[in-house]
Amino acid sequence: MNLVSIRIITGDVGRLVTFYETVTGAEAVWANDVFAEIPTAAGTLAIGSDKTVPLFGAGSAEPAANRSAIIEFIVDDVDAEYARLRGQLQEVVTEPTTMPWGNRALLFRDPDGNLVNFFTPVTDQVRAKFGV
Repeated sequence: MNLVSIRIITGDVGRLVTFYETVTGAEAVWANDVFAEIPTAAGTLAIGSDKTVPLFGAGSAEPAANRSAIIEFIVDDVDAEYARLRGQLQEVVTEPTTMPWGNRALLFRDPDGNLVNFFTPVTDQVRAKFGV
């Protein structure tokens, strides 16, 4: 079994796709006007409209209601990413900080309030874990 994607349900697909294209530098692949994907080497961030929720089951997902999951991206240099994005992020939760588990991390929220973590492994042990 392999994790291939994480899907965010939103009330504004275009806004969220634009945000993730900006922060990742990846171009979205649009299936239609209610679903797009941001591909990465490790997996895909899928973005779907709240209009698709009834296909899964009425009320099964709610846009802009997440306060438990963190969407994480490994980056070459978290400080450089912060410098690049600083003026474009509406809410920075934690400026680049070295965490006790060996990552230097930047946490911010996307336009729907989902928590996003950009991190760079900084200890030998964690660099080995991620193969960087």
